[in-house]
Amino acid sequence: KEKAAVLSFVIEGIHPHDIGTILDDEGIAIRTGHHCAQPVMQHFHVPATARASFAFYNTREEIDVFVGALHKVIEVLG
Repeated sequence: KEKAAVLSFVIEGIHPHDIGTILDDEGIAIRTGHHCAQPVMQHFHVPATARASFAFYNTREEIDVFVGALHKVIEVLG
C-alpha cells in the first residue's frame, strides 16, 4: 500500500541529465528524459525528470548509496 517501485523526481535548479551523469559516475544507473509522458510534462512545464527504479532485490545499503549520491549531486551542482 505504501510502496513504490518507480520514483520520478527533479531537483530544483539541476537538469535531470546532469543528475544522471553524476549518478552514473557513482555507479548508479537511472533514466532521464520524458519517459513517454511528454504531453503531460509539457502541460506542467517540466522539461525532463530523473527516474529511479527499485525492485525486491535492492538492499537498504543500495538505497543509502543512492541517497548519498543525490546529496553529492546537490553539493556539486546545487
